Amino acid sequence: MGTRSEELFEKAVKYIPGGVNSPVRAFGSVGMTPRFIQGATGAYMFDVDSERYLDYVCSWGPMIQGHNNAAIKASVTKACEHGLSFGAATEIEVEMAEFICEHVPSIDMIRMVNSGTEAVMSAIRVARGFTKKDKIIKFEGCYHGHSDALLVAAGSGVMTAGVPDSAGVPKGCVQDTLSARYNDLESVETLLKENKGEVAAIIVEPVGANMGVVPPKDDFLPGLRALCDKYEALLIFDEVITGFRLGFTGAQGFYYVTPDLTTYGKIIGAGMPVGAYGGRRDIMEMVAPVGPVYQAGTLSGNPIAMAAGLTQLKMLYENPQFYVDLLQKGDRLFEGIQKIFFEHNVPYVCNHVGSLGCIFFTEQDVVDYDTAKSSDTEAFAKYFRYMMENHVYIGPSQFEAMFLSGAHTNEDIDMTLQLIEDYVK
Repeated sequence: MGTRSEELFEKAVKYIPGGVNSPVRAFGSVGMTPRFIQGATGAYMFDVDSERYLDYVCSWGPMIQGHNNAAIKASVTKACEHGLSFGAATEIEVEMAEFICEHVPSIDMIRMVNSGTEAVMSAIRVARGFTKKDKIIKFEGCYHGHSDALLVAAGSGVMTAGVPDSAGVPKGCVQDTLSARYNDLESVETLLKENKGEVAAIIVEPVGANMGVVPPKDDFLPGLRALCDKYEALLIFDEVITGFRLGFTGAQGFYYVTPDLTTYGKIIGAGMPVGAYGGRRDIMEMVAPVGPVYQAGTLSGNPIAMAAGLTQLKMLYENPQFYVDLLQKGDRLFEGIQKIFFEHNVPYVCNHVGSLGCIFFTEQDVVDYDTAKSSDTEAFAKYFRYMMENHVYIGPSQFEAMFLSGAHTNEDIDMTLQLIEDYVK
């Protein structure tokens, strides 16, 4: 008789495409059945078969305080007492906007939406409306959600599925999307020169976190800022993953580079479905109902999501030591993995920035989309199965990041390192 997860998956494939509601949850590329999760607390998740897993996915990032945090849960419970949704303005969405604008220097105004995909799609529309230009530059391997114009050389689940773009996206939707090489400023300037006066914006994950984890070279983000200024284009940082994770001001504070627009998701809802985009006042005042760029969302600024997110952001802001400790944990885990590889003469690479990291099963330094793709996905699948058998939960794809939370302990990390050392011996 199969496990409860296997039984649920057998039922799921009858009613849900692939049996999952997002391709990144699929276990097909690693030859396994998805685990159906029943609950989680701290750094651990529990599936419907009562198996416990040390979780390095953290709901793909937002559970930075750990699962089922008491203060966040209490704020949600309290908010629910007043109702779940009104489709009308509420006080807490104003509080959320004010809190972010007051504490993130690049953001004067912000608009709440319901997902990272929606945030990016809207930010690009605003950039085009503000500049009166049509073309955008993105980077191979950077994933910015599943809107039509951005499914070009995308990362994340698209890489895992081996689909470079997507069926159902008309050519006309991507004719103004130009792709450059991550960490390659020359490729960017070439596109800007070839399309002079036509590029509205450059959008980038400041840390490439949807092709594994690929840090920016020292000159890359400052170089993008300079190129945008030179060619009169806007710089958009997609901080759906890095926002409020690398530090309270995200990657832009971590690397001291100021974008014109920023997109958020995941973490600002503490796990609730939410996104946002914000930036300079003169740009954001292009958004309806003030300006001519239309964007709307019936459930945007949902009071329950705002309660969860604002509680988490306040906890992060009020405890600067949290990020110091989290960075130390990241170094302990990811530098520890690289040390194991070196000591055992294993030709693998472990990239990391702060509490984000990824093991690549390749001998090459991973600096862009092409070098990320050199990783041996069959070797990853074997490693993934080993970790799952030892109750460590990581993303079921070579091209996803590992995430740490404040709930992970040094003991959790050391146990993980021992497992990896035993694996490579």
